[in-house]
Amino acid sequence: MTVKRFVKFLVLAPVAVVIVLLAVANRAPVELSFDPFSRTEPALAVTVPFFVVIFAAVMLGVLVGGIAAWLAQGKHRKAEKRYRREADRWRSEAEQLRGAAGRAALPKV
Repeated sequence: MTVKRFVKFLVLAPVAVVIVLLAVANRAPVELSFDPFSRTEPALAVTVPFFVVIFAAVMLGVLVGGIAAWLAQGKHRKAEKRYRREADRWRSEAEQLRGAAGRAALPKV
C-alpha cells in the first residue's frame, strides 16, 4: 500500500464512519415542505429521513462554495493564461536567437 493510499484511507475512513453514524442516528422521517405560505396544507411536501435533508444541504453548500471559488479565481486563471502565452513567446524568441547565433560566422582575427 502506497503512502498516498494510506493517507487517503486514514482520512476517508473516519469520515465514512461519521457519515454512517449520522445517517443511523437521524433515520426519523421529517416532512420537507416547499410551500412557505401554508404550514398546515402545503402544496408541495415530501416526507424523507432527516439524514437525507442534512446530506442534501451539505452537498448544496459544497456545490455553491465550489462555484463561488471557481468564479473568484477567474482573474487568476486569466492572468496565468496570459503569462503562459508570454513565456511561450519568449521561449520561441530565445530559440530563434540561439539558432541565429549558431549560424553566424565568428569574426576572423
